[in-house]
Amino acid sequence: MIRRSLRGPSLAVVVCAAALSACATTSGSGGDEAATPAREARALPAGLDYAANPDPFPSTYEPLPRDNMAIVGATIFTGTDQRIENGVVVITDGRITAIGGADTPVPGGHRVVDARGRFVTPGIIDVHSHLGVYPSPGVTGMSDGNEATSPNTAQVWAEHSIWPQDPGFNTARAGGVTTLQILPGSANLFGGRAVTVRNIPSITMQGMKFPDAPYGVKMACGENPSRVYGNRNQSPATGMGNVAGYRAAFIAAQDYRDKWDRWRETGEGSPPTRNLQNETLAGVLDGSIMVQNHCYRADEMAVMMDIADEFGFRITAFHHAVEAYKLAPQLAEAGICADMWTGWWGFKMEALDAVEENAALVDAPDGSCAVIHSDDAQLTQRLNQEVAAALAAGRRAGLNITEERAISWITSNAARSIGIADETGSLEPGKRADVVIWSANPFSVYARADQVYIDGALTFDRADPRYQPLSDFELGQPGYGLSAANIASGAR
Repeated sequence: MIRRSLRGPSLAVVVCAAALSACATTSGSGGDEAATPAREARALPAGLDYAANPDPFPSTYEPLPRDNMAIVGATIFTGTDQRIENGVVVITDGRITAIGGADTPVPGGHRVVDARGRFVTPGIIDVHSHLGVYPSPGVTGMSDGNEATSPNTAQVWAEHSIWPQDPGFNTARAGGVTTLQILPGSANLFGGRAVTVRNIPSITMQGMKFPDAPYGVKMACGENPSRVYGNRNQSPATGMGNVAGYRAAFIAAQDYRDKWDRWRETGEGSPPTRNLQNETLAGVLDGSIMVQNHCYRADEMAVMMDIADEFGFRITAFHHAVEAYKLAPQLAEAGICADMWTGWWGFKMEALDAVEENAALVDAPDGSCAVIHSDDAQLTQRLNQEVAAALAAGRRAGLNITEERAISWITSNAARSIGIADETGSLEPGKRADVVIWSANPFSVYARADQVYIDGALTFDRADPRYQPLSDFELGQPGYGLSAANIASGAR
């Protein structure tokens, strides 16, 4: 579910609003109760009270031009474990209004898109991307994804590093990716806020920002923070230093939240000084900010779950999660998603104990949430193939997994992992019309995304250069305007 509150440092307490008359009474002479004159609520200067402007960088996203249509004749994977042969998807005003078999009526005035012999899926959601913050070209001047200056940089927001001109957004769209979660890097215990974006061409970050999507906070356990800061002869330098750092940060955030609560309740004294770092972590404590936790080893995931229990927050997803298969039942019971690769392993000690069946094993328990992610500008273009490899590995291990089930690993489960499942991730009436028409079964290495729709608007068409957007950065670069492998100029 999309969380609408997006609150900051414990705004759970409603202030005694514009007046505090109901907050204090005294006994007058003779024992008569008399209300103490109310102190008018004092407005803080702009920017010092989060409650006055909880969304300082609002989305300005607007769907691209679109029309009403019906996609007919395709094999449809709905993202809800359903497969429909010769199906129909009806799209009206950017939303799915009907889905079903060949007998599903097409409303008058709707354009018909013939998808016979092809496949239709929800738009792909990449829950772990650094596009825009580590864009192409990969040069130092554009390396904006890691604020590696302190173990706790919860105060930074990935959206403020996004370069919308990154050509990677276009190549991802050509691979069927309609939505991405952009995260800061994993050098720190707390790397900062993640943001969810719509994969449309835009001049500004705000023009891509998914309206009302919840924020995440990137946390990292394991080797990365202890290596980065241990090499600087500071804490954390060990796994135990990592854990101490998490706990200290949440203690500080709890204290910060309580101070704001007391001031809002009483209005006494000076208000707390706003602290962006504690504000983000207080949002974790009150449930408005989701925890996206880079963590490889099963034993470290278990420790992180204990920390969450200690401070009363919930981990939304473990990212990379190379050893998630070792505690799949515990993850399912806790409602935690595991966002994984299929074949990446062995590049450091904590990534050694990998199996290609990881996603399939995580998917097996009831209530599970297996997700395939990229963490890479190339892999994001082929997430359908990454799922196909995980599906094949699971079947070799004896797990009976259908294709219509496996597609959820990059659609509906991915939407759940970043808190947007009530808006997108599946082909159901009322959802945003984020749709991909594939040239063949998406689990085939020969399949390509032919057309990609975002909110019902055609944003990529492999056969039509008018719908093959280029960023300003790409214009005039070597090879611009040349065809490759008989594919029209601009198509990926």
